[in-house]
Amino acid sequence: MDTKKILNDYKLKSTPCRSEVLQLLINNEHALSNSDIENQIDVSHDRVTVYRTLKSFLDKGIIHKVLDDEGITKYAVCHECSKEEHHHEHVHFKCELCGLTQCLDNIQIPQIKLPLGFIAKEKNLLIQGICAQCNN
Repeated sequence: MDTKKILNDYKLKSTPCRSEVLQLLINNEHALSNSDIENQIDVSHDRVTVYRTLKSFLDKGIIHKVLDDEGITKYAVCHECSKEEHHHEHVHFKCELCGLTQCLDNIQIPQIKLPLGFIAKEKNLLIQGICAQCNN
């Protein structure tokens, strides 16, 4: 994927930090935490710039948040979303052996009928177990 084109499509200026963070997220099949990202990119990108980059990507709908069982926020590219329609309410899976969290894009979170007066803003469903790679 061409990071420059993606950033341009979402009306974001292409900077070295944005390009590198986006490429890292695209290349990974699992969600990454802020510290995972900071440890894998050029050290010249300071912590604040990385944070702002992730916030911009979230705001534009390029990535989505994945919450794991330890309360750590991780980030993954939105493969199923477009600029016009942002939908990432799918199941996430965390492997108990390797610790990686993956998006299961094809498995939607079931509809849940909330009590009268409650309004859902966001849904998260995390399944824990053993991933296909560790199961081999």
